[in-house]
This record gives sequence, C-alpha cells and structure tokens, in this order.
Amino acid sequence: MISTTCSSSIQPSPSKQACERCPALRPDPAQRPRLEEIITNLQARLAEAKQQGWLGEVAGLEASLAGVKQKLKQMRRLAAQPQGVTVLGTPVFRRATLRPS
Repeated sequence: MISTTCSSSIQPSPSKQACERCPALRPDPAQRPRLEEIITNLQARLAEAKQQGWLGEVAGLEASLAGVKQKLKQMRRLAAQPQGVTVLGTPVFRRATLRPS
C-alpha cells in the first residue's frame, strides 16, 4: 500500500485508482518508487487509450494520473520536512474583558 493513513485501510476500495485519487490518502515516502511505477504505467495506458480512441478511458486515466502526480508532490514535501518534535510554544492567556450587562 502506498499510504500511511487512508480510509481504504478500513474498507478496501473497489478500484486502486480511486484510492490513489482520494484526498484522504497520505502517501508513505518509502513507497516513492512504487508511485513512480504507477505513473509510468498510467502514462502508457493513457497513450494506448488515446491511440484507440477510448474517450471515457482517457478521461479516467487523466484524472488518475493527475491525482497520482499530486500524491508524488505531497510525498516529496513530506520527505523534505525535518523530522522530530515541533515546538509550538506556550500559549499566552490574555485578561478577558467583561461586557457590561
């Protein structure tokens, strides 16, 4: 699986592409080669669908390809983030002002 958290882990998705397009999918940076393989496969399938004139298939593959490319960008951002503890600081409580009744 290319995700660390996804709704499909609770209930399997009937379509792998639907899961890869899912906005809830948080890609696992360790699975980057697999995601790149999926992109290559989708590009080949898209070229074949265009050549054969399968317009419905072209639309679906284009949507899947865009979603997977977005996940790859997200994966790169996650990999570039420093790992460890994030210091949020101490909250500052300001004195509340009372409203006259």
